[in-house]
Amino acid sequence: MNRRQLLGATLAAAGLAAPAVARAQQAITLNGAVQFNDEHVFTRALVRFEELVKRYYTAGPVNFVLHKNSSLGLEKQYFEYMSAGRGAVDYGIVSPAHMSTFSRAAPFVDAPFLFRDLKHWNQVLDQNIFAPVADEVERRARVMLIGYAGGGVRNIFANRRITNMAELRGLKVRVQGAPIWSRTFQAAGMAPSVIAYNEVYNGIQNNVIEAGENEAAGVEAMRFFEVAPNLIMTEHAITIRPICFSSQTLSRLPPALQEAVKRAGREAGAFGREAESSEDGQKLAALESAGRLRRIPFTDRAALKRAVDPVMEAYAKEVGAESIFTRINGLTS
Repeated sequence: MNRRQLLGATLAAAGLAAPAVARAQQAITLNGAVQFNDEHVFTRALVRFEELVKRYYTAGPVNFVLHKNSSLGLEKQYFEYMSAGRGAVDYGIVSPAHMSTFSRAAPFVDAPFLFRDLKHWNQVLDQNIFAPVADEVERRARVMLIGYAGGGVRNIFANRRITNMAELRGLKVRVQGAPIWSRTFQAAGMAPSVIAYNEVYNGIQNNVIEAGENEAAGVEAMRFFEVAPNLIMTEHAITIRPICFSSQTLSRLPPALQEAVKRAGREAGAFGREAESSEDGQKLAALESAGRLRRIPFTDRAALKRAVDPVMEAYAKEVGAESIFTRINGLTS
């Protein structure tokens, strides 16, 4: 090959390589979704996720677009979008109750009366006891659970004062869609109803239901205290809210960015847990001191747990989570 031919070949190769380099340097855009505003802990956890990904991935620009205030629907829709893998939603925080179509055991992650207290809850997460559920969700829904936020203690907010099991009987209360919630609340003598989260406020206002159940962040963000100012301190659940990421989206990302996403997910989940669990009591105290809600002691919590224990045991067996349930109960806090 003479010098002219060599120069031509070199230029041709450079010309072919240039678009590839340009493509590699193009910004990657990831779409997230959350039901709440900037102040909500879920939003803050997803913002932290974005910050951490950008810190850990330095090979090129990554743009994050976080759609807030339910602008893309509710968590159930977010999970469906992530499962489809078309980029409408690539990441978000989703209640395990909305994963039941793909994993029967998923709602068990967030079931009522599963944890004794926050210390016990942290032990379960630290030991990754829910790994089999995460594996099943990833396999069947093509959505990865890359971190675990949550940490809010859930209580019942109601339009009337309730202090014991007798007063709880027949309460028309909104619950999450997973069957375990309806079954346990029925076992406790209540009349549970599954309605959309964004319809709870109007449902109480119009006497369709009398109550709902949520952690402090949700009660504050959705202003449930305006229609149901009595917070019945049942402390029936501690939330686990997985940070989810579309497996199909992840597979299209550069390997280094994939690792950054996974690492950021774990750390953003830990941030969310610490923030929500520490702020939970502060939010309730602030709402109570402002006269917006009243915390009502519930004197029959032990009886309430006894009423639902057989349901929990049967449900664990039904969804194939017996070993998970046994490991959780075997932990000493």
